[in-house]
Amino acid sequence: MYTANQIASWFLASLETNSGDTISPMKLQKLIYYSQAWHLVKFDKPLFNDKIEAWMHGPTVPAIYERFDNAYRDSIPFEKMFSKEHSYKKLPIELDDFLEEIFLKYGEHSAWFLEALSKKELPWRMARRHTPSLMHCHQEITQESMKNYYSKLQHEGKP
Repeated sequence: MYTANQIASWFLASLETNSGDTISPMKLQKLIYYSQAWHLVKFDKPLFNDKIEAWMHGPTVPAIYERFDNAYRDSIPFEKMFSKEHSYKKLPIELDDFLEEIFLKYGEHSAWFLEALSKKELPWRMARRHTPSLMHCHQEITQESMKNYYSKLQHEGKP
C-alpha cells in the first residue's frame, strides 16, 4: 500500500514540466481522489490509507493539503513539487498503467471542472449531508461509499 503523497508524487512526475505543464493543488487533490475511488473498484482494495474528507471545494486529502497548502492556488511551483520527504518512487507497472488511465481520463479537465464533478457525485454529498454548503467540514468520505458509487457507474458503463 502507498501513501497519498506517493501517489501525488507520481502525478507530479508525470507532468511535462519542460513543456510548461503545471498543476494546481486542487486538481491534484481530485486526481488522487479519483485514483482511490477507481482503485477500490478495480482492485477491491484501497490504494492508500490516508483519509479523504468532504471539504467545501470537494474531496480533499489533508496530508496533501498540508504539503502544498493554499499558497499555490493556481499552480504548484516546480521547486515545491518534490522533496526528500516526498520523493518519487517507481511504481509497479500495473499501478503505473492504472494511474496513467486516471490521468488520461481526468487530467484533461480543469480543477474547477473536477471540483464540480466530484461535488455532484454521491460520496461527497453523503459525507456533507448535514453540513451547509459554505461551512467547513472534515467528515470522511468513506471507502465503502466510493466503492459502491463508482462500482455502479462502472456497471452502467460510465467509468
